[in-house]
Amino acid sequence: MIETLLTPLHYEYMVKAILVSGFIGGVCALLSCYVTLKGWSLMGDALSHAIVPGVVLAYFAGLPFAAGAFFSGLLAAGTMGFIKSRTRIREDAVIGIVFTTFFAAGLLLISLYPSNISLKTIVLGNILGIANRDIIQSLVISGVTLVVLAVKWKDLLLFVFDPAQARAVGLNTSLLHLMLLTLLAATAVAALQAVGACLVVAMLVTPGATAYLLTDRFGRMMGLAAAMGVTTSVLGAYASYFLDGSTGGCIVVLQTALFLAALFFAPVHGVLAGRWKARTSGQSGTSSQPGDELSAGAEAL
Repeated sequence: MIETLLTPLHYEYMVKAILVSGFIGGVCALLSCYVTLKGWSLMGDALSHAIVPGVVLAYFAGLPFAAGAFFSGLLAAGTMGFIKSRTRIREDAVIGIVFTTFFAAGLLLISLYPSNISLKTIVLGNILGIANRDIIQSLVISGVTLVVLAVKWKDLLLFVFDPAQARAVGLNTSLLHLMLLTLLAATAVAALQAVGACLVVAMLVTPGATAYLLTDRFGRMMGLAAAMGVTTSVLGAYASYFLDGSTGGCIVVLQTALFLAALFFAPVHGVLAGRWKARTSGQSGTSSQPGDELSAGAEAL
């Protein structure tokens, strides 16, 4: 029995997949806390799809995929910002227009110029076949993201809660906005190999959303999200060997399962806890929201 369970660890490609997935999952989970609080889940989806044409163009130019994907992500973010600031169109509509256009452009390039690039690999990921150079790129990008979050986490926290207060205390909110967008684009690039463009948004939202239901303190929220991100990514990659299924799919399904468990069974902000409070107090609207104490903590910074 034990020998069977240890079988995936006998293969180098599985060990690489498990370790890289765990590291990237942890970084995505930390960033997901800011994405959740800022309400940028659709932005994460947009950037994860917008990097597709960059990957294709980088292949044609003989450049690293990460360079093309990162440039494409930033170009998409800049385009969205320009359109939003110059028109009356709502932000969600702008995001939808831009990210679908970029994604469609990537698909068009692949269909017009057939190459060794696999559309399935870009969309769904291929962590089991990741090359050493791609591992290094992903680890470097994730490491830089960790350093930036460690240095600027308080400034970013205040920015996502109250940009006006952040400006009042002297923070450059435009720079923080660009920094968060850059981290999102970079992390989407790092996670592309692990889960693909379609599932990156899940890793950038679900752990933070789950932790948001479980605590009212931001530091604890980041710790819970990181723990869930690493655990689900490692277990998902490990389980994919026995299931002979998509690694990214296994990871995201596990993260969704944790979210559903928190949604119903969270001790304070879960559905069942809310019903119990409403039943005992006779008032359904008196329970606090999970962001109340988080917001107060951000203002205290």
